[in-house]
Amino acid sequence: MNMQLLHELAFYLMYACAALAIFVIVERGLFFGYTMRQATGLERAMTHAVQHLKELPAALTARPSLPLALVSDILAEKHHLTTEKDLEDFSESVYIAKRGEVQQRLWILDTIVTAAPLLGLLGTILGIIDTFKALAVSGVSDPGQVSQGIGTALYATALGIGIAVVGMFFFNLFQERIERINDHLKVLMLRACVGRVNPQPQSKLHIA
Repeated sequence: MNMQLLHELAFYLMYACAALAIFVIVERGLFFGYTMRQATGLERAMTHAVQHLKELPAALTARPSLPLALVSDILAEKHHLTTEKDLEDFSESVYIAKRGEVQQRLWILDTIVTAAPLLGLLGTILGIIDTFKALAVSGVSDPGQVSQGIGTALYATALGIGIAVVGMFFFNLFQERIERINDHLKVLMLRACVGRVNPQPQSKLHIA
């Protein structure tokens, strides 16, 4: 078995994890920043007088966003519901559906945080095995080459830990952003539910 090839493969996998982590961090960072701005803007605009989406400022409805989708769904349906309980159940279902979209792709970052140190440790072990095999064949003719081989092997562990530390920082940061966004979504859900629900028409009794 070619240990050198496996050692290089472990490095390639870690580089791929680093590139994927950077993509998720940038994409989620932009998403959370935009969603937070839209949510706070809608909170300021959502007064008790707003009963239709067209009554909101055009700047907040020009581009699609997660908070706007939640408000739009509730405002569009609330006038067709007959009881406060129906409105409450519907708004809760919309909130749960939209809340799940915030968590998208974070499992990738969580997996990289766990896998990167293990890949680094695997690369170190494979590198040390490859170095010892070379020593067994040629002997210790140059101690500098041995130190270089061990250093290269340990670099894999350092790289894996570095990827995990950066990924963990942004994962925890995004978890805090998710809690704040969910709080904003709850506020928007409650404000969108404010208003008159169409009362259920009562049947008239005809006396013969």
